[in-house]
Amino acid sequence: MTDKSGLVEFAQNLVRHGVELVSTGGTARALRDAGLTVRDIADLTGFPEMLDGRVKTLHPKVHGGILYRREDAEHRAQVEKHDIQPVDMVVVNLYAFEKTAAKPGVHFAEIIENIDIGGPSMVRSAAKNFEDVAIVTVPGDYAALADELDQHKGALSRETRWRLAQKAFAATAAYDTAIANTLERIEISPAEQPARLGDEFPQALRINDPLGQMLRYGENPHQRAALYIDGTGTGVAGAEQLQGKELSYNNLVDLDACWDLAQEFDEPAVAIIKHTNPCGAATGANLLEAYRKALTTDPVSAFGSVIGVNREIDGDTAEEMAALFVEAIAAPAFSTEARARFGAKKNLRLVIVKPSQTTRVVKHVSGGLLLQDADRGRVAAADLKTVTQRKPTDDELSSLLFAWKVCKHVKSNAIVYARDNQTIGVGAGQMSRVDAARFGAMKAVLSLAGCVAASDAFFPFPDGLETVAQAGATAVIQPGGSVRDNEVIAAAERLGLAMVFTGIRHFRH
Repeated sequence: MTDKSGLVEFAQNLVRHGVELVSTGGTARALRDAGLTVRDIADLTGFPEMLDGRVKTLHPKVHGGILYRREDAEHRAQVEKHDIQPVDMVVVNLYAFEKTAAKPGVHFAEIIENIDIGGPSMVRSAAKNFEDVAIVTVPGDYAALADELDQHKGALSRETRWRLAQKAFAATAAYDTAIANTLERIEISPAEQPARLGDEFPQALRINDPLGQMLRYGENPHQRAALYIDGTGTGVAGAEQLQGKELSYNNLVDLDACWDLAQEFDEPAVAIIKHTNPCGAATGANLLEAYRKALTTDPVSAFGSVIGVNREIDGDTAEEMAALFVEAIAAPAFSTEARARFGAKKNLRLVIVKPSQTTRVVKHVSGGLLLQDADRGRVAAADLKTVTQRKPTDDELSSLLFAWKVCKHVKSNAIVYARDNQTIGVGAGQMSRVDAARFGAMKAVLSLAGCVAASDAFFPFPDGLETVAQAGATAVIQPGGSVRDNEVIAAAERLGLAMVFTGIRHFRH
């Protein structure tokens, strides 16, 4: 037993119902230390644990006692002939393979030795014979099972045994999936050396995330939906909800978008999201300044939005946020004062999010799944190539880098206008880059004079660049790479724009 939490109390309850305990190694010692009588597995099988513990429970007297059908006369005769005693309940949890494999510098041999063999074999045997045997794999089930045993004179119902069997097969499936996913990435190496992890895409995409919760509905009320979690406790799926109504499907999608955008910045940052697109984003000397700047981008669209930040929300920031109708807020922490201020808004969802180390992203298409690396591409000032005679000023350069980070999180085609590390206008999800430039300018509440513009992909023609210049932009950041780059650069020179290329694109579909 790797996880012994609650085990002693559960075993004590079993003993009260006349159950004989049989166990191995450390689990047997833990139970004996609690004053319980435990029979060694070696006494049951007649063979000692051997091969450094690789062989303990792999024996007919164990699996025969689990697998024989009690109502089958021939089975009963065989177990009697071979002096096999019935095993009516198996309590198992498996070696902590994933935890071991995730240790920095773990040796190849240690990973291999933490592949449990006997445990999954007993789990599957007991689950297969659920009609006669109860298989317990989740410590959280101990209390409910003890209550049922008390209420039914030491017996569990067929329905309970079936539910336990379902959990058991899910446990072994998840365990095998974890092993396959990990070993597929490991390059063969000497046993005493740290394992070397490759970065190839898997030959089979195995997803075995457990159900986190059923959601009220999906994107629309006629669609069913559920949240599945990867067990790391990170990201929006693993967030801790402090208050508010149950999170909806759309809440989770939008929270993921605003959280990811806020994490782009080292300085205090706020992202206000509506339907996965930012209607306002800004950085500031503190969170309150960043929030005020983000809100002034488009205060009308911010109504009913979700907000993501990259700092603990303090009382002053909470006071101002509470004045706006917001669906949900994601932050790494909330101060006591902030929680008290938000507490008056009972329906407002507050979630604490821990950063996620997501490296791959899955998207469904009809008939299959797409898998890609997460877009972690970033650029710094040193990465930019100035392609015009005029170089951006220091202020323009700072705003260009800010706009580029925001543009990465806007649905394509995307144009973002910004100034002083604040979005001024956002043109999102347009079929034409010219339309995105026009739409972003049209949405601007603040003056566009002296702003900069970011484009998530290259300008295929000069007209898009001309549109942002007419709107008031003085500098532009874009990937470059069009066959008409020279025409676009010539247009920038004619318009007096400073333009830089990133060499990296940020399409977002």
